[in-house]
Amino acid sequence: MTQEELDFYNHNGYVLLSGVLTAQECAGYREELHSLARRLEERNRTHDATWGSATEGVAKGAPTQLKHCHDVQFHLASMSRLIVDPRITEPASQIIGPNVQLHHTKMFIKPPENGSPFPMHQDRPYFPHEKDSMIAAIVHFDDAPLEKGCVRVVPGSFKLGALEHQGDGGWHLPFSEFPVEGATPCPAKAGDVLFFSYMTIHGSGINQSDEARTTLLIQLRDPTDPPEVRTHESRGQGQILRGIDPLAPMAELKEECGAGVTMGGGMGGGMMGGMAPPMGGGMGAM
Repeated sequence: MTQEELDFYNHNGYVLLSGVLTAQECAGYREELHSLARRLEERNRTHDATWGSATEGVAKGAPTQLKHCHDVQFHLASMSRLIVDPRITEPASQIIGPNVQLHHTKMFIKPPENGSPFPMHQDRPYFPHEKDSMIAAIVHFDDAPLEKGCVRVVPGSFKLGALEHQGDGGWHLPFSEFPVEGATPCPAKAGDVLFFSYMTIHGSGINQSDEARTTLLIQLRDPTDPPEVRTHESRGQGQILRGIDPLAPMAELKEECGAGVTMGGGMGGGMMGGMAPPMGGGMGAM
């Protein structure tokens, strides 16, 4: 990120970086995500993620649809590589600080003609943190013009602090005070990445085009910023994507490795002897 782009972020609470990924990369990622969506549908592991408030307050009762998947990096190796790509983690570190920790990921596919909108909101009500270091990175895998329901923001709104939200059908701000159509649109090209504070008011319109809108949402934080409440937890939460975790409990890590493994030595008791089972037993992806 250039100094000018960083200054823009610090003033407005968001910045759209152009051409972070190549068109060829985006085409490959897009196909993988749409293939994942088809596999999930075949296994009845997906559902319409449209907020109830979106239908009421933005779509005005019209039927819309939104395909999504949590913890995408546990489905696709390419997504595991993407979330640690320096082209994403380096700009994030300029905002958060040298150490960047994952909170969660989500795939969103807005289908053509009726892709669901999002009412205007802050992300903070979903997972409040003490230092408010949380940011979002939205990676675009195809073009997201206005007619596709691109993200819209209220520049500078992060300076308002945490606002009171309405909880019916998903946390959102009053429709009359914060209409989606009154916010600043952020039309994007495939390969662009939109970064914004979780305090920045944002939302999006309906995809009324004849093509899907495909994105990956990555929520990131400073590892020294504890959550105020334990909520919205996921399998990959806590993974360090850049730098270190200065608060990593080394004693607990040693215990998790089992008696057959020493922190400085080799394996004891046979290959993988005493290793703890992999995490994620009770946190299946949606």
